[in-house]
Amino acid sequence: MLAAARSAGVKIVYLKMGFRPDLSDMGAPDSPNWIGHHAIGVGTAVRAPNGAESRILVRDTWNTEIVDELRPEPSDMVLYKHRYSGFFQTDLDDRLKRLGTRSIIFTGCTTSVCVESTLRDAMFRDYSPVLLADCCGERIGYNLPRNNHEASLLLIEDSFGWVSTSEAFAKALQVTAKASV
Repeated sequence: MLAAARSAGVKIVYLKMGFRPDLSDMGAPDSPNWIGHHAIGVGTAVRAPNGAESRILVRDTWNTEIVDELRPEPSDMVLYKHRYSGFFQTDLDDRLKRLGTRSIIFTGCTTSVCVESTLRDAMFRDYSPVLLADCCGERIGYNLPRNNHEASLLLIEDSFGWVSTSEAFAKALQVTAKASV
């Protein structure tokens, strides 16, 4: 999808979850964000797979980096976020407006949390969000007969935007490219 989108001139935006080294952007100790992330060990020192020192979900450490297979290119936009939505206390909205963005194609991790939170905020800001269902993942309820991924797809399609597949999106990019020639 990245290659197809880039070749069609689609602006690629990466949102990375990561907190400041002093954790000052986690919120108050009694806030849900602080409590939830503290429970998973945010800020705890760990060793990266290469043996280097790292910290859980702290900016610019091993576990906030984008995997090599999805590595950003210099023309891509890369932003840190410290809440589930990429719009919360970031300049994402300003940057997208400067680009004249009207539609946003969503992919990512944890469909029902970060992806859905950012997608909802996009809709609230009058963007047209489209989720590529096969380019998202879900760890919550993945082994149940019906999981959160499926529930999010239904909710998004019903109330917040559109759901498509990578195959349909790639075909739409090809049609658009042919029409503009």
